[in-house]
Amino acid sequence: MKITAVVGSPRGMRSRTRKLVNLVLAGAKESGADIDIIDLGDLQVTPCTACESCSLDGTCVFADDLPAAYDRMRDADGLVFASPVYVDNVSGQMKVFIDRLADAMHYQNFAGKYGCSVATTEISGGDAVTGYLNHALNYLGVTTVGGMSVALGSDPEALDRAEPAARDLGRQLVLAVRDRPRYPEQEAGMAENRKYFAEIVRANRDWRPDGYERWVREGWIGEE
Repeated sequence: MKITAVVGSPRGMRSRTRKLVNLVLAGAKESGADIDIIDLGDLQVTPCTACESCSLDGTCVFADDLPAAYDRMRDADGLVFASPVYVDNVSGQMKVFIDRLADAMHYQNFAGKYGCSVATTEISGGDAVTGYLNHALNYLGVTTVGGMSVALGSDPEALDRAEPAARDLGRQLVLAVRDRPRYPEQEAGMAENRKYFAEIVRANRDWRPDGYERWVREGWIGEE
C-alpha cells in the first residue's frame, strides 16, 4: 500500500505544512504503508490555459513536471492534499496543480482511492482550505476520511500539539484503504458530479473510446 502526499507550499524543507504532512505520513507508515511526498514547490507546473486540448486524448499540451507527479498519484492507494493558507485560500502552487487535474476529474481517473487533507494557517481559514481540498479530491473520485488544520500564529509548539491528531489521521487513511468504508453523503455528491462529467465523456467518445468504455463498465454511463 502506498500513501502519496501533494504539498502545495513553495517553502520546501522549511515548510511547516510539509512538517505537518510528515506527521500524517508517519502515522500511515506506522500502519504499514509506503509513503511518498510530492513537493509542488520543486516542480514546474504551468497554469492551465483552458485550451481543451486534453479533451482529445487526455494529454496536456505543456511539457512540464505534471505528468510525473500525476503518475505517482495514480500509483498510490491513498492521497493527502496539503496547503498553507494564503489570503484565505490554497497557495498559488496548489491551485495551479488542481486546475491542471480537470481532465482527471472529468474522467474520474482516481475513483476508488481514499484521501484526506491538511492545512496550516497563521490565524484563520484552515478549515475552509481543508474543506476545499477534500472537495477537490471528491471531484477526482477520491473518498475522503477527514482533514485537519493547524493555526500556527507565533506558537512554536503548535505543531507538536498537533502531532497525535496528525498521526491518527494517517492511520485512519490506511485503515480506510484496507477496509473500504462507505460514505453515503460523499457517494451521492460524487454521483451528481458524474452526471455532469458524463456529458463530457459522451461528447468525446469518438476520439476517446477507452475512456467511454471504462465509464460504461463502471456503470457510470449507459451504453449508446
